[in-house]
Amino acid sequence: MIQDFITSNLNKATYEIIDNGKRFYAETKGLRGVWAVGKTLEECRANLMTTIEGWLIVRLKKNLPIPNFRIPSGLISLKKYA
Repeated sequence: MIQDFITSNLNKATYEIIDNGKRFYAETKGLRGVWAVGKTLEECRANLMTTIEGWLIVRLKKNLPIPNFRIPSGLISLKKYA
């Protein structure tokens, strides 16, 4: 489920060439403040994946909402066992 979230946002990312063709810039608009750069498109995409992972970890640690992140029903039981 976490990997699906990361992959989904990577697939929604937009890329552009910056610095007179020397670097790539990527962002995923669904996740505010998430962006990355790299010397190649592959490096930029890898950096964006790392950024999404870090963003997700911070949101989970701080119990902040995560857009379009849902735990499938039945996967985790919230029942307290006595």
